[in-house]
Amino acid sequence: MEQQSLSSLPVGTLMRRYAIPCIISLLVGALYNIVDQLFIANAAYLGSYGNAANTVVFPLTVIVLAVAVMIGDGCCAFVSGCFGKGDFANAKAGFDNAILLSVLSGAVLCGLYLWLADPLISLFGAHVNEETFRLSKEYFFWIALGVPFYLFGQAMNPVIRADGSPRYAMAATLAGALANIVLDPICIFVLRWGMMGAAVATVFGQILTAALSLLYLFRMKTVRLDRSAFAWNGKVIGQMLALGVTSFLSQISLVAAMAAINNMLKRYGALDPIFGQEQYAQIPMAVVGIVMKFFQIVISIVVGMAAGCIPIVGFNMGAGRKDRVKALFLRLLLMEATVGLVALIIVEGFPQLLIRLFGAANESAYYTSFAIKAFRIYLCMMVFACVNKACFIFLQAMGRALASTLLSMVREIVFGVGFALLLPLMFGLDGVLWSMPVSDLLTALIAAFLIVGTYRGLNRPNVA
Repeated sequence: MEQQSLSSLPVGTLMRRYAIPCIISLLVGALYNIVDQLFIANAAYLGSYGNAANTVVFPLTVIVLAVAVMIGDGCCAFVSGCFGKGDFANAKAGFDNAILLSVLSGAVLCGLYLWLADPLISLFGAHVNEETFRLSKEYFFWIALGVPFYLFGQAMNPVIRADGSPRYAMAATLAGALANIVLDPICIFVLRWGMMGAAVATVFGQILTAALSLLYLFRMKTVRLDRSAFAWNGKVIGQMLALGVTSFLSQISLVAAMAAINNMLKRYGALDPIFGQEQYAQIPMAVVGIVMKFFQIVISIVVGMAAGCIPIVGFNMGAGRKDRVKALFLRLLLMEATVGLVALIIVEGFPQLLIRLFGAANESAYYTSFAIKAFRIYLCMMVFACVNKACFIFLQAMGRALASTLLSMVREIVFGVGFALLLPLMFGLDGVLWSMPVSDLLTALIAAFLIVGTYRGLNRPNVA
């Protein structure tokens, strides 16, 4: 049986089998927004205004992703632990209720987004100037219509992995992203649909991913869907959401940090002698959005490595094989740090190449110079950022939801929001850029204690 291999195959083999498809799935998922921004940036009639609008809407898509990963990762951790204990009845209940929650949550969020569109985009800085607000509103309307499909497809990705089909999960996400890549240039450059075109291409891809995910659910390996899939099980849902709350908070708290950052960019950009001018006002927000997109690519790799380990960790913890969990933990931390180091070399050494991808040729010299500074400052603690994310998710997979949640909250809310609000008071626009590296460095100091404690705990038979 596929699940039994989780306690018998070498941990390196299992990491490759589960983490690589997960990494690809997350990278492909990230491409939806990144590809939109690439094509928007290189469309002269949209340019930095379109980039800024994309940055405004991006946190609102992260809210949807936060709900999706809470359901999906929580289900994945829950059912993997059940399989490790041989509890197939509760594993089935976990799958069933994850599907139900995904459908209901998508419908509710879609309705709220359409109802509260203007105040929501205003909250994330859309009023930096009139053109940015107009494009943000246009883009968000169509993105909101795709919310049920996006949430369902993202939530089912870890569910499908937990069923033992990581490659199918990867393929479903890849198909949607490829459709988006093909349709974006057609809608933006050929049909000249502007922000609507970028959004329509994205939503079409999300629908395709959701459809492929739904198709898989009718041929799952470990359980069979029946009418009980629509029976609410409060106890199981509570246990799943408790395990998935760290994934939710790590995303939703990022939204809080982005709200603070966007508004500080708007506020202190208006005080800058260059960006205080109407024609340049959108540049800081557009640039930081681009930097975040590169960061999202790196974090997709990091989170993919760690999230791919959730079924392996959950099964082996349930089976009492802590020796394998310890070996996996060490290997994961080393690999995450390596990814962070490679990313750091790229952003510090070649920021000009990165910014050229996002339409620098169509923009002023102020755009390029601020982008180079933003890459080098904002991402200078990438190694720590990567290790921090690995620590959050691994603790979650071990069932240490409280420790993982608290650490994630400290990083994103206490440090992420706090420094985004505090540092600009002393350093102006540059203070916004320094908020992220300072947050990552301080979080890493706290994470170091948890990492040492976790490693020692895995040597004690009575510690779960």
